[in-house]
Amino acid sequence: MSESTYTRVAIVTGASQGIGQGIALRLADDGLDVAINDIGLKREAVDKVVAEIQAKGRRAIAVLADVSSEDEVKRTVEETVQKLGRLDVMIANAGVVHGGVGSPSATVSELSLQNWKNMMAVDVEGVMLCYKYASLQMIKQGQGGRIIGASSVCGKRGFATLGPYCAAKFAVRGLTQCAALELAEHNITVNAYAPGVIDTPFIHGLSDGIQQVKEGLGISHAKTGYPDDIAHLVSYLVSPQAHYITGQAVSIDGGLRMD
Repeated sequence: MSESTYTRVAIVTGASQGIGQGIALRLADDGLDVAINDIGLKREAVDKVVAEIQAKGRRAIAVLADVSSEDEVKRTVEETVQKLGRLDVMIANAGVVHGGVGSPSATVSELSLQNWKNMMAVDVEGVMLCYKYASLQMIKQGQGGRIIGASSVCGKRGFATLGPYCAAKFAVRGLTQCAALELAEHNITVNAYAPGVIDTPFIHGLSDGIQQVKEGLGISHAKTGYPDDIAHLVSYLVSPQAHYITGQAVSIDGGLRMD
């Protein structure tokens, strides 16, 4: 069965707001059906995104699940396939900027081990589980696929007091490269996006404003991006035209860091 004979289906994790929401809406505009994932506490926001996509004439479902749980990620993939028929695109977007214990920023000598573990559970293990169960389904289907994870400019250079977050986003880059090599024979590409400072509720929740975030990181000159900027990139990476791009963590940061 050629790609033109079926509608592609995507899962976007952490899609109730911000970058994930922007990606989900853009994929719907591109003609994909979309499973919207986030944690149960965000049910109302998830349902709103589902309704927006359905209003565009695409199918959409809500799958409430915590990506740090293997059983829940497995269920997310299974429920998506059961209700939407297949899985062609996995966007492992869900993440946190700190582990919820103490200050979101701390020097290495001040780090909380629990903060570190909580961060890794979502930002690294969550991505790994999405890669794992998406790839198993795509291999089973035998028609290739696209897997994309969330890295960051913090996954390409370190920032003082953001050790756990930087370590997590560096880890996503390494995992993405390994998965790309392993899945190439199945016609599955694996990439990541590495944003700079993006204007989202996620960022606003950390401080009094984006400029404060920039100043805290010593990058007050950095240009601000928006969820649509990331969504445009993802739209291309999941398209047939991007078949020759794999294993990359694409910087999309207004030139904050240049490869």
